[in-house]
Amino acid sequence: MTNTQWEVLRNLVNGIENASPVTGFIIDSPWIPGWIGISHLEYFGSEKSWFEANRKVLETFPDTMFLPGFWSEYGMCTEPSAFGAKCIWKKDQLPHADRLPGDLSELNKLKLPEPSTDGLLPFMIQRLEGMQPLIQDLGHEIKFAVARGPLNIASFLMGTSELMLAVMLEPEEMHKFLRKITDFSIHWIRYQKEKFPSIEGILLLDDIVGFLGEPEVKEYAVPYIREIFSSFEADIRFFHNDASGLVSTPFIREMGVNLYNFSFEHSINEIRALAGEDVVLLGNLPPRDVLAAKTPAEVEAETIKMIQEVSDKRRIIWSCGGGMPPHVATENINAFLSAIKKSL
Repeated sequence: MTNTQWEVLRNLVNGIENASPVTGFIIDSPWIPGWIGISHLEYFGSEKSWFEANRKVLETFPDTMFLPGFWSEYGMCTEPSAFGAKCIWKKDQLPHADRLPGDLSELNKLKLPEPSTDGLLPFMIQRLEGMQPLIQDLGHEIKFAVARGPLNIASFLMGTSELMLAVMLEPEEMHKFLRKITDFSIHWIRYQKEKFPSIEGILLLDDIVGFLGEPEVKEYAVPYIREIFSSFEADIRFFHNDASGLVSTPFIREMGVNLYNFSFEHSINEIRALAGEDVVLLGNLPPRDVLAAKTPAEVEAETIKMIQEVSDKRRIIWSCGGGMPPHVATENINAFLSAIKKSL
């Protein structure tokens, strides 16, 4: 992100509206390789290709911001790899991490990972260190420390169904596991901040929060997520959950969140009522069924409709309800941006 874009974000969370409407998208490996026309293996395996792909995005869409900006990631394998998960790589598909063997009591015997040495984490850091001068030459800085949330990481290590059962049947063991993952996450966030002092924000992504009931959100999500967002004094505490959000959104501020990306299945008005006036909302066009699947004219019409339905247009970054999905064409993104300019 540029320092100017960062100031726009800081102003929004502090209640200072921008002179013009703000747009932005979460972008990473589900979208970028296909859009630029390279394989996922090349995107993950070549620092040069990774940098050039992200640079091309910025040059093609100079009037919007991309979050977190030059995201050094390896899909859903990133954090699970540090715990020893086997990562499966295919040329033109996202990688996936196999769950670890053993029950929850066995998983609780895992050694706490060391971010500087374990799994793919050192390669994430090395990629950013190697490309940082080129990133800065473009006028951008590394502004976010990024991690998957504790429930999300747990679901990859033990399986989502197994996690849901453990939440209800093995609460003590589940808390032990989340405690370990949270301690790792805090260490990982702080390590990123140590390596890149320009970092002033935290992005945490955890869709599994949306699978829980209200009592479980309060017990298994709120305290651990709040701890991670307190890893350092971050100006922007950005949370992504594009699964069901009606149960968890009332606790967003208690988690420490001040920027929230949520599911397109909930209207901005619904989320605003639950999250309160102080949280900046990032959304909320349907990503796959509209932004990716519709024609540019249809995207523009749906975007205008979305805007017209929003009763309070303050503290909003206009986007899609989730990360940028595969197969979104340049023309559709431009149609979205054009509709925002015309309507606001």
